[in-house]
Amino acid sequence: MPTPRLARRRLLLPVGGSAALAAALLAVFGSGSLPAIGQSQAQAPAVAQAGTTIGVYSGRHYNTDKELYRQFTARTGIKVNVLEAKDDALLERLKSEGKNSPADVLVLVDAARLDAATDQGLFRPVRSAALQRDVPANLRDSQGRWYGLTRRVRAVVVNPKLVNPATIRTYADLAKPALKGKLCLRERKSPYNQSLVASQMILRGDAATRTWIRGMVANVSQPFFTSDTPLARAVARGECGVGVVNTYYIARMLSGEGGAQDKQLAERLKVVYLNPSHVNITGAGVTLHAKNPQAATRLIEFLASPTGGRGYAEANNEYPLKGFGDNPILKRFGSFRADGVSVEQIGSRSRAATRMMESNGWK
Repeated sequence: MPTPRLARRRLLLPVGGSAALAAALLAVFGSGSLPAIGQSQAQAPAVAQAGTTIGVYSGRHYNTDKELYRQFTARTGIKVNVLEAKDDALLERLKSEGKNSPADVLVLVDAARLDAATDQGLFRPVRSAALQRDVPANLRDSQGRWYGLTRRVRAVVVNPKLVNPATIRTYADLAKPALKGKLCLRERKSPYNQSLVASQMILRGDAATRTWIRGMVANVSQPFFTSDTPLARAVARGECGVGVVNTYYIARMLSGEGGAQDKQLAERLKVVYLNPSHVNITGAGVTLHAKNPQAATRLIEFLASPTGGRGYAEANNEYPLKGFGDNPILKRFGSFRADGVSVEQIGSRSRAATRMMESNGWK
């Protein structure tokens, strides 16, 4: 089977140097502040050899990620080769490569994608004292096949000129008739929305979730969006009064990453954390056919550690696994109370959630 083409990403073999990024990481971490890598309890040798090279297939694509891999290499002597692509393309590539795959670590975003990789048998179980210590139980697979690295929150953005933010406190409020014609949603195939619906099914039951979806669909004012950023822009322009987004999209806009116009639009928005808030993750696991599973485990331990994970979260304006971090833009949004739902459970319900969305008008 031919290898699928990987859209708009680059293969980096190996990760090269960057003085500017190194300086940025030193500013975050401080000199010598990187923690020792946790000791894995996998069946491989107790210590991965310096000079080992591991391959990482990643759905993330941030320069600061690459700098963290360089820091890991400097600390351990383990080299990291990175291939970045969209999550679905990575899954197809791993399946087509089989035992010949150079990937030792697979990094994916969203519970639904982690669940898909698990169902397809692309991970091998790994037991690690460091990962069990650093990754909360509800943010990792019960069989050790993948572990959370960062948290991402699905929140609400409000245009205060059209909707009073104080009237929206829970996801259920999005279905109230008062929002008729004022709600914008991303399309059904978005894994972020599939995971949100799956979490509501777990928390509220199927019947209440079905009613909630119908109420939201009745409130939608225009065609469903293909991405969170255009949706946020529409809310800011007053084309909608309320939208559902991952908070890092708004943080990117506020940072000026997308240009001055996006920053100005984001300044018009009010981010509302719902009580409780749905939390998803970026996660990683050791691949089934990893040639260097011990070294791969050490990398995941590093990325999940309080210090390494801090940089991994800040690369995309996400939250670390514990606490709220030091990102000044996220601090503007305030704190949130997570719903505590297991990401593993969310992933396992994602297909049922998609069917429910489809049968109740979520396009």
